[in-house]
Amino acid sequence: MPNHTLNALDQWIDQHFAEEVSFLQSLVRVPTDTPPGNNAPHALHTAKRLEAMGWEVEKHPVPDEIVKKAGMQSITNLIVRRRYGPGGITIALNAHGDVVPPGDGWTHDPYGAEIVDNQMFGRATAVSKSDFASYVYAVQALEAAARPTKGCVELHFTYDEEFGGELGPGWLLSQQLTKPDLMMAAGFSYEVVTAHNGCLQMEVSIHGKMAHAAIPKTGVDSLQGAVAVLNALYALNKKYQQIRSSVTGIEHPYLNVGRIEGGTNTNVVPGRVIFKLDRRMIPEENPVEVEQEILQAIDQAVKAFNSSAYPGKDGITHEVKRLLLARAMVPLEGNKPLVEAIQRHAKAVMGEDIPAVGTPLYTDVRLYAEKGIPGVIYGAGPRTVLESHAKRADERLNLDDLKKATKIVARTLRDLLN
Repeated sequence: MPNHTLNALDQWIDQHFAEEVSFLQSLVRVPTDTPPGNNAPHALHTAKRLEAMGWEVEKHPVPDEIVKKAGMQSITNLIVRRRYGPGGITIALNAHGDVVPPGDGWTHDPYGAEIVDNQMFGRATAVSKSDFASYVYAVQALEAAARPTKGCVELHFTYDEEFGGELGPGWLLSQQLTKPDLMMAAGFSYEVVTAHNGCLQMEVSIHGKMAHAAIPKTGVDSLQGAVAVLNALYALNKKYQQIRSSVTGIEHPYLNVGRIEGGTNTNVVPGRVIFKLDRRMIPEENPVEVEQEILQAIDQAVKAFNSSAYPGKDGITHEVKRLLLARAMVPLEGNKPLVEAIQRHAKAVMGEDIPAVGTPLYTDVRLYAEKGIPGVIYGAGPRTVLESHAKRADERLNLDDLKKATKIVARTLRDLLN
């Protein structure tokens, strides 16, 4: 590719960067807390901004009854198709607009998009409204400075990553609204992610029998039973540490319990305790076997507790409900041109080599991979999730990373469409 074309792409992005920053600020200022997951207003706001740029935006609402059954309020996914001519390939760029609620501890308005010391603060500045901006302005630069004559770029802006993606990219794919040849999804600037962990989430209910705390023998203590089950589950982590992944950037499986609730009052033996667990699966693991091992561990812990605490009597019972099964993303052979192009242009723009690695996170990108669509995770952000404060207070994005990522994505699109 002639250097003057690359220079023209970079210069266009430099000249329009203030617009890109303003565009991102407008997206951050429309909350998309999930839960509760009322995300259609943000999609409509985004569509209005894109239509003002002269782009046609397809709005694909997910039926309310399906959204509510999944535990959210509203979802409208967006597709923008930029067709350049016959032949060539179709490349999809996906970023999600839904995000976890802000939580406590912020020193900046989580919806203010305030800029301090060249960093923008706010929920979803790093993950992943930043890549709404990087992808939109990369495509604008491509069309203004490189003028492709074949192929197609699709922008997929979706709203179900936090709950697993089935009603985000999963909806677009299951409804056969898209089938690109390659795809790129929101990520960070200093690595190309080609694989990620899977995730199994389950809700475990432990049932006992309520009783007055003055006469506890008349009840069955569900909390004591839950403690026994939790100890058995946490003990599995010792075994998981010995299971190593061959994917660079991914270490071993692990299990976490992120939420517990139960009981009715301080002076009452608790009759029910509910907890939710999260089991991260490395790409080499079989999800069916992982789930069966957890179910078996719970069954054995319940039986052992009952025989010890309530011999000869009815003890605790339990129910387990699967909340999410997100399979791991594994590298597909066809992603090589995409990986190589990103690495080549990252070297030119940032002056350093960036690795192709796996990540212990899970994302909705796996849904594209499950359909046989090769892809990677790449976008605007720092070297680590920790630096971005994603899912923590004071999430932030360095604006230099936003500009660099926009240039790298624009250059990569030019290569692949040429």
